[in-house]
Amino acid sequence: MINVVYRSFCRIGMEKVPDAKTLVRLGQVIGPETIAELHNRIVVLAQKRGVIRGRKMRVDTTVVESNIHYPTDSGLLNDGARLLTRTMKKIEQRAGGLRRKVRNRMRSVAKRVIAIGQAFRHKGTEGEGKRKKEYRQLLRLARQILNDSRRVLREIQTLPPRRRRGVRGLGERLEAVVDQVRRVVKQTKARVFPGLTQFPDKLVSLFEPHTEIIRKGKAGKPNEFGKLVELQEAENQIIIHYEVFEKQPSDQHLLLPAVEVHRRKLGRIPAWVAADAGFYSRVHEEAVQAMGVKYVSIPNRSTRSEERRRWEKQRWFKQGQKWRTGCEGRISVIKRRHGLARCRYHGLQGTRRWVGLGVIADNLINIGRHLAARPA
Repeated sequence: MINVVYRSFCRIGMEKVPDAKTLVRLGQVIGPETIAELHNRIVVLAQKRGVIRGRKMRVDTTVVESNIHYPTDSGLLNDGARLLTRTMKKIEQRAGGLRRKVRNRMRSVAKRVIAIGQAFRHKGTEGEGKRKKEYRQLLRLARQILNDSRRVLREIQTLPPRRRRGVRGLGERLEAVVDQVRRVVKQTKARVFPGLTQFPDKLVSLFEPHTEIIRKGKAGKPNEFGKLVELQEAENQIIIHYEVFEKQPSDQHLLLPAVEVHRRKLGRIPAWVAADAGFYSRVHEEAVQAMGVKYVSIPNRSTRSEERRRWEKQRWFKQGQKWRTGCEGRISVIKRRHGLARCRYHGLQGTRRWVGLGVIADNLINIGRHLAARPA
């Protein structure tokens, strides 16, 4: 029954529909703006069919992780050395040879990385001394590879025009990786020797440089590596808005924009707004009430006011928090069923495409389930 409703909803006849691989390829070609527009049309159609009315709103944030390995200083240096060496080898091959043959130091780099891993088995000052010694040698190798890369870049500029055009793309790629590896060298030196862990603009992946370190307070996963995503729902588990943030904002600054997006998309201010304690701000709570929201169910965990505690014990407030917990289930479903636990596309724009496609798929299932349950 749901399949028939899905075909009718998408205006598809009984002919064959695109398979999963075709849809994945289409997702890699279609831009995130087009996917967002398609999502908006689905929300409008859900409202016309009576699936959502816009009386209630709940909002939460989660992390969609990048498809990277766990970042360590030695691992990043190993990735950088491998990427630089591989790119220089390609330039050497495509240019028909360079004045000095590119030296492959990856065997020495791999030995140092393994030695650093073994040094972590030793505790105390002895283990710390061994790690610093191995890191000094690994950084020396990284600087030698960086020097080779700069020499190759200078030699590219002296090539004849025809040969230079043939390696232009590889040269630009090599130059970008050199800048990234230089950042990794600086942050590694700052962490290993002076012990500075709060390094500005820390790079955690050479292949997904947009990745951020996000701490959501989870005991089992204190650090997550990816992008913060906001999911905003109305009735019947329909996600009316999603957003992938370029830089991680504070949750408490997202409440007012969320209510405004709800008003713009559904044409009305919600009567109920529910969110977790991370969204609480007295100023923003009063602001959304001034906009016309009657019930704002957002707990203040740090309050010492007895009046506030009595406020949060009211029946409507507790009902709002019970409804809010559905956000956790929705996040779990889209991560397990639609792959939003880890993004398989590259870059920030790829993350936005991946999240948009997952949200659309989840909305289609929920709309189809709701329409199928109606009496014929």
